[in-house]
Amino acid sequence: MANLQLLQILPTRTHPDHPILSLLDDHDRPPDRTQIKKIHARMLRLGLLSDPYSASRLIAALSLSPSRNLHYAHQLFDQIPHPNLFTWNALIRAFASSSTPLRSLLVFLRLLSEAPLGPDKFTFPFVIKAAADLPASRFGRAVHAMVLKSALRADVFIGNSLIYFYAACGDLGLSRRVFDGIPVRDVVSWNSMIAASTQAGRPEEALELFRRMEVEDVKPNDVTMTSIVNACAQMGDLELGMWVCSYTERNVIRRSLILNNAMLDMYAKCGNLEEARKLFDAMGERDSFTWTTMLVGYASDGDFKAARRVFEAMPSRDIAAWNAMISAYEQGGRPKEALGLFHECLKEDMIADQVTFVSTLSACSQLGMIDLGRLIHASIHKHGVTLNCHLATSLIDMYAKCGDLEKAVEVFRSVDRRDVFVWSAMMAGLAMHGHGEAAIELFLEMQEAKVKPNEVTFMNMLCACSHSGLVDTGRMYLNQMLPVYGIAPKVEHYGCMVDILGRAGRLDEALDLIENRMPVPPRASVWGALLGACAVHGNVKLGEKAFEHLVALEPGNDGAYVLMSNLYAKSDNWDGVAKLRKRMREMGMKKEKGCSSIEVDGVVYNFLVGDISHPSYRKIYLKLNEIASRLRSSGYVPNRSQLLQNVEDDDAKEQALYLHSEKLAIAFGLISTGSRTQIRVMKNLRVCEDCHSFAKLVSSVYEREVVLRDRYRFHRFRGGECSCMDYW
Repeated sequence: MANLQLLQILPTRTHPDHPILSLLDDHDRPPDRTQIKKIHARMLRLGLLSDPYSASRLIAALSLSPSRNLHYAHQLFDQIPHPNLFTWNALIRAFASSSTPLRSLLVFLRLLSEAPLGPDKFTFPFVIKAAADLPASRFGRAVHAMVLKSALRADVFIGNSLIYFYAACGDLGLSRRVFDGIPVRDVVSWNSMIAASTQAGRPEEALELFRRMEVEDVKPNDVTMTSIVNACAQMGDLELGMWVCSYTERNVIRRSLILNNAMLDMYAKCGNLEEARKLFDAMGERDSFTWTTMLVGYASDGDFKAARRVFEAMPSRDIAAWNAMISAYEQGGRPKEALGLFHECLKEDMIADQVTFVSTLSACSQLGMIDLGRLIHASIHKHGVTLNCHLATSLIDMYAKCGDLEKAVEVFRSVDRRDVFVWSAMMAGLAMHGHGEAAIELFLEMQEAKVKPNEVTFMNMLCACSHSGLVDTGRMYLNQMLPVYGIAPKVEHYGCMVDILGRAGRLDEALDLIENRMPVPPRASVWGALLGACAVHGNVKLGEKAFEHLVALEPGNDGAYVLMSNLYAKSDNWDGVAKLRKRMREMGMKKEKGCSSIEVDGVVYNFLVGDISHPSYRKIYLKLNEIASRLRSSGYVPNRSQLLQNVEDDDAKEQALYLHSEKLAIAFGLISTGSRTQIRVMKNLRVCEDCHSFAKLVSSVYEREVVLRDRYRFHRFRGGECSCMDYW
C-alpha cells in the first residue's frame, strides 16, 4: 500500500473498522487485482461502500497499490454517493502519477464543483505535478493563484511543487521567486531549485545554490548530489566533478544507483574513461542507463571496439541501448556500421522509435541510400510514429542529400509544426541544389511565420548565396545578423562570405575581408575557403599565401596540400607539385582517394579511379568505351587540364581522365538500371570540370537524368544542362 497516512487524517468512521478492510493493508503480500475485486464484492454484500471511510480504503487500494487499476477505481468512485476528501485526493494523486495526468486535473475540477470541502494541502501538490507533467501552464498558474488566496500560501510542500511546475514550463525566474518566497525551506526545496537550474542548462546557478545551501546548514542528500554532479558534467569540469565525488564520500552521503549513474556520466562526458571504468566495475547495481553511459563514453572517445564489447556484454538491451550504439556509429562517421546495427535491431524484434529513425536517416544521408531512406519513411507512417521536429528535419535532410529535393519539399510542407531546425534544413537542401533564390524566399516565409532564425539558419542562407553567386545578398544578410537579428556572426559565417566572394572570382575582396574587416581572427576554414577559390580561378600567388596561413594553423591538413598541388598542376608547375608531394610523404600524409558510389536495388557500389574490383568491371569498361565514342560524336573533347599527373602522351591523358570514379559509376548506372531511372552518384571530393562536361552530355545523348552529389553541392544533369548553371 502507498503511504496513505501522508495524504490526510482520515474522517470519522460511520461503520466499525470491518476485518475485511485489513486485507487491503497487507504490506508483505498486497492484494492483486483479482483479490481486490473479491474484496469489492464482499464489501458490496456487507453494505460497506455506503461508508465513506470504507469506500476510501478500497479506492486507495485500487488507485495507489502496486496492482492498481485506475479505470476500475474511477468507475467505483463514480458510484460512491459522498466521497470524502481523502478519496478525492487518492484519485487525483493516482492520475497525476499516471500516463494520463490530464485526468488528474479533470477530477480536481469536479472536486471544486461537487465536494462540500475544498482542496487541502495534500490536494494541491498532486494537481500542480499533473499540470507540470502535461505541461499546462495556464492551469498551473490558476492553481497557484488559488493557493495564494488561501491559508496554504506558505506551505513548503506546495511551494516545492510550484518550483518544479515553473521549471517544467520553462520559467526558471518564477521557480526562483517561489523558492525565495518559502519562509522555511527544507532539503526538498533546495533540491527542487538546484535540479531546475541544472535542467535549464544553468549549472553555475546550481553550484551557487549548493554553496548557499551549505551556508544555511541544510544537509544535502543523494538527490542534491545527483544534480550537482550533472551540473559538473554540463560544464565539462572534471576537476570540480571529482571534488564533488570526494565530497559525497567524506559526508557519507548514500550512493544510490541514480547518483552513481550521474557520476559515471560525468566521468564519461569529461573524457576520463579510466575513472568511469573503475566506477562501473565497482557498481554493485547497474541498470540500462549504466551500461549505455559506458557504451557512449567509449564511442565518443572513438573506441568503437570497446563500445561494442560493452554493448554485447549488456544483460539486456532495450531500444535506448540500440539507439546509443547506432547513433555512436553514425556520428562517428561510420554510417555502414550504423545501418548494419539497425538491421540487427529489427531482427531482435525491437520497436524502433523516433531516436532510432533519426540516426538511421542520418546514416542514409551520408551514404546517399535513398531506397532505404524511403523504406524507413514508409515504416514511420506504417507504425504511426509521430513526425516531430527532429524526425521531420532528418527526413528533409535525407531526401535533400540523396538528391530528391521534391520529396524533401513535400515532407517540409506536410509538417504541421516547424521549428527553426526544420526551416533551416529545408534552406540547406535548397542551397545544396543551387536554388539560392528559393532559399531566400523560404527565409522570408520563415520570418512571416514568426520563427526566429539562429546561427545555423544564417550559415545555410550564406551557403545558398555562395552556390548561386548572390554576392550582394550574402553580404547584406551577413551585415544584418547582429543589428537586425541579434546574432553575432562567427568565424564560420565570415568563412562562408569569403567563399561567396571567392567563387564569384572577387579574390581581392575576399582577402581584404580576411585581413581588414573580420572582427575575429581567421581560422583554418577561412583560409581554406580562399585557397579553394584560388584553385578554381587559377590564382597561384594568392593561393600560396592562403596555403601558408592554412598549414600554419593546421599543419596536418592534407586537404590543403591537395588543393595547392592541384593548383600547381593546373598551371603546369610540376616542380611545385613534386615538392608538395615530397612534404606530404615526409609528414606521413596520404591524399584522400576519390570515391564515387551509386545505389542500385538497395545495394551501394563504390568505385575508385581505374577500379576493376567490381564483378562486372568488364561490362562497365565496355560501356565506358561506348559512351566515349558516342560523346565524341556529339562534340565531347576531354579537358586535359583536369589531369593532375604529369603525363606527356595525349592518349594516355585522355585514358586517365576516362578512369575517374564518377565516370565508372555513371557507366554502371546505365547498364544496371531501367532506361527511365534517374542515376544518382555520390562523390567524396569535388567533381572535376571534365567529369562535369561528361555528365552533361550523357544526360543528353542517353536521355537520362543524372544527379551527382560531390563534397560541396548537387549537380542535376538533364538534357545536356546542369542545375548549377556551370557555377560551382
